Parts: sequence; C-alpha cells; structure tokens
Amino acid sequence: MSVSKPKENKSKENAAPGVLDALRATPRSVRYLLGGVLLNQLGAFVQTFLVLYLTHRGYGVDKASFLLGAYGVGAVAGTLLGGELTSRLGSRNTITTAMSCSAVLVFVIPWLAGPGHYPVLLGIVVVLGMMTQSYRPAASALLSDLMPDEFRVMGFSMLRIAMNVGAAAGPLLAAGLIQIDWNLLFWVDGSSALAYALLAAFLLPRPASAADEPEPGTAAAAQRSAYGAMARDGRFLLYLTSMLLSALVYAQFFAVLPVDLDEAGHSTALYSGVLTLSSALLISFELAVTARIRRWRASTAATVGTFVYCLGIAGFGLPGSVPALVLLTTAVSVGGLMVSGPTLWAHPAKAGEKVRGRYIAASQTVFGLGSAVGPALGMLMWTHYGDGVWATCAVLGTLAAALAFFGLRPSDEQPDAKAERTAAQAEETTTAAAEEPTASATAEEATATAGNAVPSGA
Repeated sequence: MSVSKPKENKSKENAAPGVLDALRATPRSVRYLLGGVLLNQLGAFVQTFLVLYLTHRGYGVDKASFLLGAYGVGAVAGTLLGGELTSRLGSRNTITTAMSCSAVLVFVIPWLAGPGHYPVLLGIVVVLGMMTQSYRPAASALLSDLMPDEFRVMGFSMLRIAMNVGAAAGPLLAAGLIQIDWNLLFWVDGSSALAYALLAAFLLPRPASAADEPEPGTAAAAQRSAYGAMARDGRFLLYLTSMLLSALVYAQFFAVLPVDLDEAGHSTALYSGVLTLSSALLISFELAVTARIRRWRASTAATVGTFVYCLGIAGFGLPGSVPALVLLTTAVSVGGLMVSGPTLWAHPAKAGEKVRGRYIAASQTVFGLGSAVGPALGMLMWTHYGDGVWATCAVLGTLAAALAFFGLRPSDEQPDAKAERTAAQAEETTTAAAEEPTASATAEEATATAGNAVPSGA
C-alpha cells in the first residue's frame, strides 16, 4: 500500500490540466477581454439584420444585398487593417479605437437609412465593416500575450465560446427589440461597441513604453521585412491555404444546407434545429474537448479536426437524409470543429511579438475571404450539380486537412521563445541597416534575417 501512493501522486502530477485549472490560471485582464468580446458580440446586429432593416426602410432587396456585400468587403479589409494597427498602436489602443469608431458609425445608420442617402450609406457601411472587424487581430494578439503558455490554446477556446454565446443569444435579443422599434437594433449595437471601447480603455493593460521604438524609417523597413517574411514562409502559406479551403466548406453550412433541406422537403424547423444543436454543442463542450486534446501535437489536432469536420459537412449529401441523420452529421462536423478550431486559431499567435498581429490578421483575413466568396461558389455549384457540392466539400476538406498537417508540423517542436528571439534579431539587424552607410546591401540582410522571424509553422 505504501508503494501505490507515490505512483498515484505522480500520476496526478502528470495529468493534463483541466478546464478548472485553465479558468483559475486565466488572468483578470483576459477575463475583461473575453467579457468585452461577449458584450460586443451580443449586440452585433448590423450584419445579421441589415438587409431586413433596409427593406423595412424602403430599399429593394438588390440594393440592400449590395450594401451587405459592401459591409463584407470592408470586414475583410478591416482584418488586415487590424493587424497593422495592432503592430503600430498596440492591442489595447486598437480595440479602443476600432470599437469607438464602430459605435459612432452604427449610431448614424438610422439617420442615413433612407433611400435618398444611398451613396453616403454605402461609404458608411464599408468603413463600419472595417472598424467592426479590425479589433479581432488585436484581441487575439492580446490574449496570446496574457494567457499562460500552457493554456494558450484553451484561451482561444474561451474566445470562441464567448463569440458563440453572443452569436446565439444576440438574435433572441434582436427579436424582442424589433417588436418595439427597428432602430433599437442600432442603438443597442452602438452601445455595446461603445461599452467595449470603454472597457478596453480602462481595464485592459496599457501598451509597452514607446521609448525604445525604432525611428520611422527603421520601422518602415521592419514592416517590409515582416511582410516579406510572411510571403516567404512556405509552411505558413500552406496553413493559410488550409484555412481558405476550410472556410469555403464552412460557408456551405449557412448557404447551401438550408436551401438543400428545403428542396428535399424538410421543414424550416429542421434547419433551426441544426443551428441550435451546433451552438449548444460548441458552447457546452468545446472547452472540455480542448482540455483533452491540448497535449496533442498541433498538426494532429488540426488535421484530425479538419478532416472530421469536413467529413460531417459532406455527410449532408448522403442519399435519403432523414432528420436524425442530418442532426447526426451536424454533431460530427461540430465535433471536428471543437478539435481543430482552437489550435488553428492559436497557431498564428506563436509568431514573434513584432509580427504577431500581422500573422493573426493574415489568418483571419483568409478565413473571412473564404467565408465571403464561399456562399456564391456553393450556390453556383448546387444549382448546376445538386448534391455534388457535398462531394466537393469532402475533397476540399481532405486537402485542407493535409495542408494543415504540413503547415503546422514544424510548430510541434519549435517553442514560441525562438520566434521571439529571432524577431528581436531581425529588428536589431534592421536598425543597424538604417545606421550603416551601405544601407541597401545591409537592408537585404535584414530582410533575409526577418524571413526567420516566425518559425516555419508560424
């Protein structure tokens, strides 16, 4: 008996930290960050209800849909903008600025929603899309900075849960507001964005002192080096391609699936049940799943999860789909999302501090681009080939899983600290280049050094 106790204690010491351990280890500033994300997402009504609101105000469906598309274009550009602002202003200032501008723009929409103000409203909607999305790279970068290394992937799982809770509860709140006054959608949306801006300004950590920041010319050289490093990072490009293909498949869940179910004679209640089931599973189990797979290799979690998710999506094309089978394939696809999602989201955050915001922005921009063009491509294929779209999803998903494996494989062994050291070396080399008389030759060395600023798996 005396021998078994030490073994038991050793087993407990080696056990993977669980959900409660992650929650206890979460810094207060991260709690504020996640609370702000939840609050903002809870009131994010513009994208969901913009078309309905504008048709209510007298617009035709074509013009209202075009405005929604313009919002999407702004959102894709805003993610790139957010990465650049994060690198220049810091995460806290980027969130504060983006959410403050978003609040102002949302507040003015009801005054400009009349058909006579269409050109002005178009410009407002594009800029609003940019501001609304530009906080996301900053939030991800700050989460990566503040969360303990061993709980970083679980931190991104918490971020996803906060977004999903807001996305699930927001439409319920909107349904009640619409019964009172359509304009309340924008008053509440703007208020939630403003509340997040104030929370960020007063409760999130201040950026590091700017005393050691490089001169403007040196900063510009470092910026070019960072983008050059990203363009030459072959494995990160594989990761980005995997994210693009995954987004194309993901988009069919919201674009083709409801139309396909209706064509098959199922009621709208079935698709509502699919959405409810997916949200409930993600909110209830993603953190627990992440706690179990967090010791897996990053490439394994990303590959297995992506393949299972896309396999579930492809299952919607099985012949003779009955409601039970549709719900089962939904559960399978959501299970894959829970395995791969946090790892894929956390992956760009392994980059060095100087380039982290840009890497995160590139990842989110590529996924946003796939989500934007995916519905049009999916509907085009469904119109011409019917259920062949689901077989295409299976092929794209398999390819995405393979690319995720090769793109993330090096990050299994390379610690984050190496990225930090190499990024610092790149900055030092770039600074030296600005001071040397032979600037052109030395700048090329700085660019080459910066090519290693992020490990090949980012």
